[in-house]
Amino acid sequence: MTELLGPAEIRALAAELDVRPTKKLGQNFVHDPNTVRRIVDLSGVGEGDIVLEVGPGLGSLTLGLLATGAEVVAVEIDPVLAGRLPNTVAERGGAERLTVVGADALRITADDLPARPTALVANLPYNVAVPVVLHLLAELSSLTSGLVMVQTEVADRMAAGPGSRTYGVPSVKLAWYGKTRKVAAVPRAVFWPVPNVDSALVAFERGDVVSSVDRERLFAVVDAAFSQRRKTLRAALASWAGSAERAGELLEKAGIDPKTRGEQLDVHQFARIAAAAG
Repeated sequence: MTELLGPAEIRALAAELDVRPTKKLGQNFVHDPNTVRRIVDLSGVGEGDIVLEVGPGLGSLTLGLLATGAEVVAVEIDPVLAGRLPNTVAERGGAERLTVVGADALRITADDLPARPTALVANLPYNVAVPVVLHLLAELSSLTSGLVMVQTEVADRMAAGPGSRTYGVPSVKLAWYGKTRKVAAVPRAVFWPVPNVDSALVAFERGDVVSSVDRERLFAVVDAAFSQRRKTLRAALASWAGSAERAGELLEKAGIDPKTRGEQLDVHQFARIAAAAG
């Protein structure tokens, strides 16, 4: 069994590397082995999977993923952490199934990776969690599932359904790719340093294509609809459509009441609006 990192090992590694977790990079390292095992178990990955891990940090989750027999491609923006990770793994086993890519996850493409990952499992920096997930889903068609740890408020927005107070742009855009659900809460005490926000695990599965409409066109409609949440769609989509009158015509063509608000529509209805614009 792979030896996972506990609080003492995490602090020793941080001291060795002179690493001081920064808010800028959203660094909060998981130091509880049981939490790591729980995340790995819930992710469902195993032998034969190629797992993409974003922000592996000191390697807590990386070791847990490798223990399943999966291959891991770890993308780390911090050069110091990226440089140490292979050694940390080599000391505990599984190094032959690890590839570390020193890069910004918001900028990587499929060509930057040594293999086509099938799953995303990561403890994501809170400030870029949604943009990272959306970017990776757009860039990596091989990703069929994922489990990410994010701030609880972000998790709620990612998994929200129409009509919910937390439903918004992330909810609709993720629904374009498939099903997203909030899986479990994660206590603050399992992190070092202890964050001042609560965390949760969010799972997603890529589904069938929602519509033949162009994704970017659909996303532009979604962005416009939620840019002014309190307004009716006829008013909110005025700048996107060219005028409120034109927005009203397109909404009626799509079979949607112009007095409706964006938070009431699901991704299929947004797709109808985008399609109505031609």
